[in-house]
Amino acid sequence: MSATQSRINDFVLKIATVNGTGSASANGLLMKALFRMGVPVTGKNLFPSNIQGLPTWYEIRANHAGYMSASGRVDVMVAMNVQTYQKDLDEVSPGGFLVYDSTWPRDRQLYREDITVLGVPLAKLCNEAFSVARIRILMKNVAYVGALAALMDIDLDVIKTLLEETFASKPKLVESNLKAIMLGYDYASEHFTCPLPARAETMGDNSGNIIITGNEATGLGCLYAGATVGAWYPITPSTGVMDSFTDYCRRFRTDPETGDKNYCIIQAEDELAAAGMVIGANWVGARAFTPTSGPGISLMSEFIGFAYYAEIPSVFIDVQRVGPSTGMPTRTQQCDVMLCAYASHGDTRHPILFPANPHECFEMAVAVFDLAERLQTPVFLASDLDIGMNDWMVPELTWDDSYRPDRGKVLGPEELKKMERFVRYLDVDGDGIAYRTLPGEDPKGAYFVRGSGHNRYGAYTEDSDEYQDIMDRLLVKWEKAKTMVPDAILSKAKRKTGLGILAFGSSDGAVIEARDSLEAEGIFADYLRIRAFPFSAEVVEFLHSHETIFVVEQNRDAQMKSLLMLEANDIADRLVSVLHYNGLPIPSDCVVQGVTEHLKKVKKEAVA
Repeated sequence: MSATQSRINDFVLKIATVNGTGSASANGLLMKALFRMGVPVTGKNLFPSNIQGLPTWYEIRANHAGYMSASGRVDVMVAMNVQTYQKDLDEVSPGGFLVYDSTWPRDRQLYREDITVLGVPLAKLCNEAFSVARIRILMKNVAYVGALAALMDIDLDVIKTLLEETFASKPKLVESNLKAIMLGYDYASEHFTCPLPARAETMGDNSGNIIITGNEATGLGCLYAGATVGAWYPITPSTGVMDSFTDYCRRFRTDPETGDKNYCIIQAEDELAAAGMVIGANWVGARAFTPTSGPGISLMSEFIGFAYYAEIPSVFIDVQRVGPSTGMPTRTQQCDVMLCAYASHGDTRHPILFPANPHECFEMAVAVFDLAERLQTPVFLASDLDIGMNDWMVPELTWDDSYRPDRGKVLGPEELKKMERFVRYLDVDGDGIAYRTLPGEDPKGAYFVRGSGHNRYGAYTEDSDEYQDIMDRLLVKWEKAKTMVPDAILSKAKRKTGLGILAFGSSDGAVIEARDSLEAEGIFADYLRIRAFPFSAEVVEFLHSHETIFVVEQNRDAQMKSLLMLEANDIADRLVSVLHYNGLPIPSDCVVQGVTEHLKKVKKEAVA
């Protein structure tokens, strides 16, 4: 049982259930209880792309060091789904524990000598205690919360408090849930030696931290950014962004006296229509956005190209999922990097922000609107399902009340009065960014919005030189964008080294943990986390100052590596891909293995 010895506040608990049986509430209760005990914790949901009836898993990682990535191990498995029992049994790490509903006998062939199996008759206990069939099913999942509380020393008082908070207006639900919890708790306490080696211990109260999903944080960030228009077509895993934004608007953008709604949220007939609505709303001066995923970006590409060439600020939030085509809607990947960078036909380049966690989702959701208006162009916020739909522990979100939206180069009536003539696409400052006006403010600021060929004066043209003039100016704007996007974050190794690691987005946690493991083996590498495209100067400098750079990303075709090679010269021979693309969050072991295997290969070739 060495795998789980002394795993106090350092364990992975995985729960296998059936989708639609109410297990989400029970699993959330467990994770929140650990959080209230001060234990750093994160929760990852693996669920099917249907409504009810198929297998679902929830993985809770508790780690006193604060590691947030997938670990690749399972210390305690709760196997509540007969259909997946064999798979769940196989996943338990040697020395680990499997808890199952022993109401029905287990197949004698389904066993392992290197783990401990604990049977709790959950269905039997609930059938005897509750009379309504649906309640029995729901309470069975609540009962395993109690069993785990006893087995893993999760504070029962904390669980009770959470129940009281959750069902404050429904005391009868508190009573029934607590009854079910005690059924599991009392049984486990009476029949097993508690607690197990993999257990919890109070560390504090986690003050200064919250549990939140990336989609919730993104929706809140859009609100704080001043967005008033949201248009979207529902798609997993991004719908939660609009759900969150809608909830916040109802709370904070509804006039308490009149009931007037100071916002507009539209479910469009498809993604292309949603993109058109967003572009139109931004053109008239609103801050508008659309949340979507890769298939949606594909459908929006025509309008994205229009916004790029017509230079209309617009915000696209891409919560990435597995592709291509429909792919696996409920699995995670970083597979839209190239799609977002060059969306649409012709020569286009779009800024992208890459949040690594929900805290950055909030901050970058604000930044993306400012950036879109300052650059007058489409800008992408590229999250992913792991960040967007899973539960993360992050520092509390903070806000500067002095913040004011940066609208960029917008001319109002007063500025227009001083001008002899307004010219929409003329670069007067040399930074590639022309001045714009908002419709209806002053006739002097009127102009045609052209996605067709136009010159610097906004007039239609098919003249080759005039077209090239516009395209060259857009490149000047692109160079300006490099100084406006969020900086990359550098973490130097404890020793001087020629090795570097590049990563972005949700791969960050795996790299942080992997570097600690590599350092324990005497392997030191500097780490630069890319937070935006175009790449700022520090990214280029990092590429040219390291002999070998491992590019960690969650896709098959090494899209970020390709993007780096396109945007930086003479680096191809320095880049080594570390790839993970099975749809599950990247574990730290993947990074460790990718780095060590390459170094062994290089060493072997040098000897030969």
